[in-house]
Amino acid sequence: MTKDERSRRVCWLVIWIVCGCGPGSDAPPGEHPRPDQNPAAEYDLGALGVPKFVATNYIDLAGLTRISLFRSHDGHDYSDGTESCRSMKHYFKVPTSSTVVYAPVSGVVRTIYEEWAGTQVQIRSSAQPAFTFIIFHISLASPLAVGSTVTEGSILGTHVGTQTWSDVAVEVNTPSGRRLVSYFETLTESAFAPFLARGLASPASLIITRDQRDTAPLTCSGEAFTNSADDPYPVDVAF
Repeated sequence: MTKDERSRRVCWLVIWIVCGCGPGSDAPPGEHPRPDQNPAAEYDLGALGVPKFVATNYIDLAGLTRISLFRSHDGHDYSDGTESCRSMKHYFKVPTSSTVVYAPVSGVVRTIYEEWAGTQVQIRSSAQPAFTFIIFHISLASPLAVGSTVTEGSILGTHVGTQTWSDVAVEVNTPSGRRLVSYFETLTESAFAPFLARGLASPASLIITRDQRDTAPLTCSGEAFTNSADDPYPVDVAF
């Protein structure tokens, strides 16, 4: 081995150690990725089901009158790739622009941006970091930024106004990719109790199952539903 070859080998060994690519790595020298300091958590929905861990409702329930069904034709196509042409979130009919919106979980603001009406806030749960709660159309009470921490039950702001309903989605990072589940599937019994008291039988009463929707598929043009008049399932329920 020449002096230059020995020098190059020493250099690669130093890089190998510093980048954290120790014994067992089969990547060639110079192609080691920087280790992820904050890898996204994963949750196996197929094996574990949806955990009921959310004890705080994201919105003031007083005065609400209707809630859309998960996988309904309300609004527009909002699906996760494994399913398509269905609304995989819930819309809440809000009485006034003073309706308060809360953080349903403690966590970190993953994404925030301005919509056509108000601000969308996405919160990654601290208790279940594979779960992100997406709340649309908020008039923020105070500025938020990506990386900000929020506490369960803290006031995010108010719903932006009566020009649109409030909507909420729950995204899960699974081993096979992004999935959307019903917000109501994540609620504890105590969090669902106010809905029960108002006549809703169970979280399942707010969900059109995948099999049900697959047997009565919607059609879309872009994000717009085109055969909603033929949908055998109601778009929402009275609350």
